[in-house]
Amino acid sequence: MNMLLHGVKDTEFEIYHGDTLTNDWPMLRETNPSQKHQFDAVVANPPFSYRWNPGKALGEDMRFKNYGLAPKSAADFSFLLHGFHYLGENGVMAIILPHGVLFRGNAEAKIRRKLLKNGNIDTIIGLPANLFYSTGIPVCILVLKKCKKPEDILFINASENFEKGKRQNHLSDKHIEKIIDTYRERPESIERYARRVEMNEIKANDYNLNISRYVSTVKPEAKVDLSATHKELIEIEKQVQESTAKHNVFLEELGLSPLPIPRPSNP
Repeated sequence: MNMLLHGVKDTEFEIYHGDTLTNDWPMLRETNPSQKHQFDAVVANPPFSYRWNPGKALGEDMRFKNYGLAPKSAADFSFLLHGFHYLGENGVMAIILPHGVLFRGNAEAKIRRKLLKNGNIDTIIGLPANLFYSTGIPVCILVLKKCKKPEDILFINASENFEKGKRQNHLSDKHIEKIIDTYRERPESIERYARRVEMNEIKANDYNLNISRYVSTVKPEAKVDLSATHKELIEIEKQVQESTAKHNVFLEELGLSPLPIPRPSNP
C-alpha cells in the first residue's frame, strides 16, 4: 500500500511477507556465495528499536557473524546488517533509524565501530522531529557503501529545515533538494548545516556519531561591545540626572518635596 501511494506500480516490485530478522525469504537464503543475491540499491524503514529475542543460531548467521548481534532491546542494527549483507559492491544503502544507533554503547558500539573502521558509513543525515505518524522522535538516515574509502563522513544536520504542520511536520521540495544537493556535492562545510568529518576526529570521539557533536545548529550569541555599552550607560545616567533636576523645578513650584538626584557613577 505504501509503495502504491508513492506511485510505484505493482508490476515493478515483488512483496514477500515474512520475518526479516530470521531471514524468512528462501530467495535470500542462498548458501552458495557465487549465487548470492546482491542489489545496487537497498532502502529500509524498519520499526524503531524493535525488541527481539535472537537465538544462538543467529549469532552464526552470515549477516551478523562478523559484527555481532544487536541487543534484545533494539534490533536497529540487525535490520541494517540484513540489508547491508545483500548490498552489491558498488551499491548504495539508505536506512532510516532512531538517533540512538549513532551513540549507544555495548553491542551497538561494537557494530558501529566495525562499520566505521571498514569505511562503510558514507553519510549521516539528521531529520526533523515529528515527521512520521507513528512517532514524534527525530530520526536519521544512514547511507552505507561497501566501496567507500574510510577517509571522512559527511554529516548533514537538517533538523531545523522543515515545514511545520498542525499534527506533524513535513519536508518541502526545497528542503529535500537541499539535502540531495549537499549529499551529491559533499562540501567541506556549510555553517550550521553540514560538514565532512575526518576519521581521526571520529576516532578521537570514541566513534560516537552524535550529529550535534559535529554539526551544531546553535546560533552564536551576539558579541557585546563593552566600551560602547559603558558609554551608553553613562549617557543614560546623565539624561536621568538632567530629567530629575527639571522635574524638581516643577515640584518646587508646587510646594512638593524634590526627588533625590542620582549621584553620578565613576566613569
